[in-house]
Parts: sequence; C-alpha cells; structure tokens
Amino acid sequence: MADLTLTTFDWVPEPPRGFVRDLRVRWALEEAALPYRVASAPFEDRGPAHFAHQPFGQVPWLTNGDLSIFESGAILLHLGERSAKLMPTDPHGRAETTEWVFAALNSVEMASLPWAMSKFMGHPTDTAAWKFVDDFLKLRLKHLEPVLAGREWLAGSFSVADILMSDVLRVVDGFEGLADSPACRAYVARSTGRPAFAKAHADQMAHFAAADKARGA
Repeated sequence: MADLTLTTFDWVPEPPRGFVRDLRVRWALEEAALPYRVASAPFEDRGPAHFAHQPFGQVPWLTNGDLSIFESGAILLHLGERSAKLMPTDPHGRAETTEWVFAALNSVEMASLPWAMSKFMGHPTDTAAWKFVDDFLKLRLKHLEPVLAGREWLAGSFSVADILMSDVLRVVDGFEGLADSPACRAYVARSTGRPAFAKAHADQMAHFAAADKARGA
C-alpha cells in the first residue's frame, strides 16, 4: 500500500477535542494495523491548499499516494476495501457494511447532530423547535435500539460501519441522550472499549495538547 497520510487541524479549542472526525480515521487505521503518518492543516487560516483537498475547509482528509480523499465515511470505505479487519470480504457482508455506513451518516447523524449542537449551545428545551429535534432523534433511536439489542456488531464482525455508528452515538451519549436506549448505550461502551479506539483517542488528544505547548498556551 502506498504511504497513508491523515491530515487534521493543527489545533482546535478544547470542547471538540476527542470528537474531531480524524479520530474515526485514526481508529480504523489502528484497527487494521495500517502504518500512517499525521499531518496538520491550519485551523485559523485555511488557505487554497486546504480547500483543494477538502472543499468545505474541514478535516480530515487522507492521501494514499497520489489519491486524496475527504469525508470520513468515504475514507473509511476506502480503507475497508484494503483490510478485511474493516469490512467483510463476502458480497453480502460488504453490502450490509456499506448500507450501515450510510445509515450512520444519513439516518442517525442527520438527527443526532442538530440535537447535540442544541445541547452544546444550551438552547432552551421548552420550544417547538427543540421538540422537533428531540422527537426526530428519539424516532431514530427507537428503530436502532432493537437492531443493536439483537447483535454485537452491525454487519457480523466489527467493521467501519461500527466505527461510524458508535462515533455518532457517543456524542449523544455524552449529553445523556441514550438514557432510554440501553442497547445503544451498551453498543457505544462496547465499541469505545476496543484498544484501537483508546489509542486513536489518546493520539488525537496528544496531538492537540502538543499544539497548545507550541502556541504557549
């Protein structure tokens, strides 16, 4: 495999640390034991070179030789093509993994992100707008709960689908949004209890801590 380089921000404020989405890619790379290096892009001064790799000025992106891929879901599918530890090799398993990747990003995160952002911003919870957001997430969790109650992982063995789904759900869990979804909560604990997650999380936190020192913070 060509050299893999994961690019993330050189620094971020404290609140998003541990949740910046390069963690999803770090996690996958650690699960598959694929060698990689980490590069940095400026957080505060995003220039043309950044937008050439990531048209929305976000992170992460992964370069694999002369190939550059943005969006965490696309990156994980790319890595899944290269490691049976990240995606099953049989057609049924690959199809099931792919559909759950899209479910995590399009069905669950679509509902969880506005909910979590509202919680983070401290928006009032006695409004019609909040009720809509809260009900939307609860509906998604209602349908996901029996799925996760009946299986350990989404597509048989642990896969990129589990990295994405558990990363989406752990944000909700951080705001106690899984209190009425015990199977979802157990799934997050099971996923984040894996050594590869612990390594990826620690490495991301260390990356930003080193940036603090470099900035004299």
